[in-house]
Amino acid sequence: MVLIVVVVGAAIIRAGRLLAAQRAEPPRLAGGWELPGGKVDPGESEEDALVRECHEELGVKVGLGARIGGDWPLSDEGSVLRVWTAEILEGEPAALEHLALRWLGPAELYEVDWLPGDLPVIGALHDHLR
Repeated sequence: MVLIVVVVGAAIIRAGRLLAAQRAEPPRLAGGWELPGGKVDPGESEEDALVRECHEELGVKVGLGARIGGDWPLSDEGSVLRVWTAEILEGEPAALEHLALRWLGPAELYEVDWLPGDLPVIGALHDHLR
């Protein structure tokens, strides 16, 4: 039996711009850009995990929208990324666990060095930024 590790990601969109977060750790990923999110804890729903992760990483409360695509394979064997659109309900994002945050418009999406697992999702999000 293969255990699939689910990582959830939030495509936080505001005024047609996507929030990107620059990883601080682990060393092999540090400096790369990703969508905010993280692993789902045992007994936790994917949606609850994503809301929790956004609060822990960014200090914001988010409301989730549509799921983007299906399972996006990650480089770690057996790990998949599942992404939802999200909007900020309370707070202003702060880089609590990241090196930096950046709001990217449609023409700026590829100005950052996305982590390989997040990169395919960015193309799928382009239409949501209009």
